[in-house]
Amino acid sequence: MTARAEKGDGGKSSHARWILLAVAIVALIVATRVLPVADRLRAFQSWVAHRGLWGGVIYGIVYTVAVLLFVPGSVLTIGAGLGFGLLWGTAIVSLASTTAAALAFLIARYVARGRVEALAQRNQKFRAIDHAIREKGWRVVALLRLSPLVPFSVSNYLYGLTAVSFGPYVLASWIAMLPATVLYVWIGAAGKAAADAGGGRGKSPIEWALLGAGLLATAAVTVMITRTARRQLARRGV
Repeated sequence: MTARAEKGDGGKSSHARWILLAVAIVALIVATRVLPVADRLRAFQSWVAHRGLWGGVIYGIVYTVAVLLFVPGSVLTIGAGLGFGLLWGTAIVSLASTTAAALAFLIARYVARGRVEALAQRNQKFRAIDHAIREKGWRVVALLRLSPLVPFSVSNYLYGLTAVSFGPYVLASWIAMLPATVLYVWIGAAGKAAADAGGGRGKSPIEWALLGAGLLATAAVTVMITRTARRQLARRGV
């Protein structure tokens, strides 16, 4: 396959991903308006409120374990926005996803290296990723977090086989995962706002405009960061 063809395939994949994201946003808002989910959301929020800090702690633990078991993190991230709002949802997911990334790295490096290596051998992209990390270290990890070539849960284990050090890996992962975390939590928070409006606590047109503008701005920034990271990875042969 030529480099141009590979680039074209990557572009199509990126466009498809963002189209699916847009569809998910619309579906989430429509669902909150036409399905009986508002009461369930309020019940969940009440459950969390009665447990205070422990509600967030429990959600973070469940999130961490789920990611270690290869459950897609995007669903749980949106759920954090639904249950905790933008600020606390972002804090919970950021801490939980970074913890999951760190634990998977340590498991792969020190506990289950043989099994992870068998998994890596079936991934054609891993060799290029490993070579790039050997040359540039945590910088490539950060770029890969911004424009993932391997699913998040799987990549956490694969990084444990590379030469990157644990500390730089965790720091680079935490910072580089923040843009996508904010975007997905914001989607959940928008769904929560739509559910609240359906339950009688309506927002003014200005509030809806600000919420929509913030979501679109976050999505646009995330797209730009992803494209920049992809170009940088392409220059490194990944």
